[in-house]
Amino acid sequence: EFRKIPIPPHRYTPLKESWMKLYTPIVEQLKLQVRFNVKTRNVELKTSPETDDIGSIQKAADFIRAFTLGFDIDDCLALVRLDDLFLETFEIADVKTLKGDHLARAIGRIAGKGGRTKFTIENVTKTRIVLADSKIHILGSFQNMRIARTAICNLILGSPPAKGIRKMRTVASRMSERF
Repeated sequence: EFRKIPIPPHRYTPLKESWMKLYTPIVEQLKLQVRFNVKTRNVELKTSPETDDIGSIQKAADFIRAFTLGFDIDDCLALVRLDDLFLETFEIADVKTLKGDHLARAIGRIAGKGGRTKFTIENVTKTRIVLADSKIHILGSFQNMRIARTAICNLILGSPPAKGIRKMRTVASRMSERF
């Protein structure tokens, strides 16, 4: 089997700098063949005769895709090691149509002062969040992503950050009591 993952231009330099950190788990743990095609600017994944699991090519594709979206390499490695982690991407426009200063304020509410609101959402829900302009990428387990997405959507819709974080903490504590 063969997969191509396109690399956006702004991620070439980070890809070159951390190529060995990306290459090593794909080759050693998942036993796949990997290369970066400079002409088409894609990372190409291919199964080898040593490949054990048929789902490993999908894991590797998600791993590379998470890196291209801007997640930290250590967070991306969790996708390779754990089975119940997922990536989700949505735009602010999917929640509410905002333009100009209103859009900038919504992004500011999600990030918070010095990134505090974003870090609080990440820590409470055990997810990782990347804010890329008006796109929001979330990495985590399905239920935790749902809690984080709800909190982010409330912030986009205009609720004060303190109120959203308080609601999210109560939901997260209820979820942890269930398990």
